[in-house]
Amino acid sequence: MIKTIRVALAAVLAGGAAYAGSAVFVAPEVAMVEEPMRNGSGAWLIPLAIIAILALTLTNNDSNS
Repeated sequence: MIKTIRVALAAVLAGGAAYAGSAVFVAPEVAMVEEPMRNGSGAWLIPLAIIAILALTLTNNDSNS
């Protein structure tokens, strides 16, 4: 009788350990978002336009005297 209880208790404990799974945590992979390449022919137009607008604004001598 006691041997049967021990076998049943061992089976319950082994089943619980098997159901619990592994104790090692594996982190999920993070998806990498890649930036598009900006090597096109128009990539330099926006900075050039900003520099031109700044140059025109800073060198404008508008005097109404």
